[in-house]
Amino acid sequence: MLIRVSPQYPIKSSEITSESTYQDRRRFLAQMGLATAGMALAGCSDAKTPPPVAPPSAAGTAATDGAASAELAALDVKTKVNMAGAEKVSSFEDITNYNNFYEFGTGKGEPANYAKKLKTRPWSVAIEGECDAPGMIDLEDLIKPHALEERIYRLRCVEAWSMVIPWVGFPLADLLKRFKPNSKAKFVQFFTLADVEQMPMIKRGVLPYPYREAMRMDEAMHPLAFMVVGLYGKVLPNQNGAPIRLMAPWKYGFKAAKSIVKIKFTETQPETTWNAIGAAEYGFYGNVNPEVDHPRWSQASERRLGELFRKPTLPFNGYPEVAPLYAGMDLRRYY
Repeated sequence: MLIRVSPQYPIKSSEITSESTYQDRRRFLAQMGLATAGMALAGCSDAKTPPPVAPPSAAGTAATDGAASAELAALDVKTKVNMAGAEKVSSFEDITNYNNFYEFGTGKGEPANYAKKLKTRPWSVAIEGECDAPGMIDLEDLIKPHALEERIYRLRCVEAWSMVIPWVGFPLADLLKRFKPNSKAKFVQFFTLADVEQMPMIKRGVLPYPYREAMRMDEAMHPLAFMVVGLYGKVLPNQNGAPIRLMAPWKYGFKAAKSIVKIKFTETQPETTWNAIGAAEYGFYGNVNPEVDHPRWSQASERRLGELFRKPTLPFNGYPEVAPLYAGMDLRRYY
C-alpha cells in the first residue's frame, strides 16, 4: 500500500479551542477524583490471577477533601499537542451527542441519554495475564503517576464518518510498563464494563458482552496510543467512555475500548468483539485503509461531522509514522 505523508500545520491552541474550555483546571482534576494516596496494587504477589473484575460501586463520585484539593492545585494538563494538522476541531456538542456505545443504545444520540446514570466513582481496573505485577488498581492510583496531556487527534469511524477531538490523557505505553509485561506478552486485551443494571441495553443482546478489544504489544507501546480521561479540558463524559478509555488514532473507532475495567496481557491473539461476530467486515487490526472497503460501503472518503462535503480518507488516518509496525504485511489481508 502506498503511504503518503500528509503535511502537518501546527497551530496555536487558541485558534482551535475556546479559552473557556481551559480556564478551570482545578475543577477538571477535582472532578477526576484523584486521591492523595500513592499507587497501591492489590494482589501483586506471586499469585498469577487477580480477584475477579467487579463492577464499580453504585456509590457515585467520591468527594475530594481539603487535603486532596490542595494537592490537585499543583497538577495541570502539562502539554497540548495538535496532531490533526490544520483541521478544524469538532464541536463539543457533536463529540458528546453522536456516539457508538451499544451498551447504552444503537442510535447515535442514545448514549448521551442513557449513560447519565453510569457511576464512574469509585472505579477499579483489573490487570491480568502475562505480567509480573497483576492485581486490582483503583482509578485514582492508575492515573495519578502520569502527567496529563491534551492531544488533538482525528477519529475515523468504520462507518465512514469522522471527527477531530481534543482528548486529555497519557501514553498507553507508560501505563502498561508499570505492570511489567513479561516475554510472553505479545498482545494486550481491553474489557469494557458490562453491568446490566447500569447499561440496560445489554439486555437486547446486540453484541456479546463484555465488549473486548485488543492490539499487539508493539502497537500498544507506540507513542500515539493514548489512554483518555477527558476531552475539551473536561472530565470524559459517560457517553464517550468514562472514566477511562483507549484511543489509537490510526485505527477505526471500534478499536477504542470504552469504560475499561480490565487489561489482560496474552501470548496468543485474543478474541475481539466485532472481529468475532463479523471477521469479514471487521479485521483484528482495524487500521484505517482507504484502499480496503467495508463489504457494504467504500472507505475511500469520509463525512466529517460539521462539514458539508466529504473528504478523502488518509492511510492510517493520516498518521504515517505507524507504518513501520506493519512492514512486510499484506494490509489487504491483515485489515
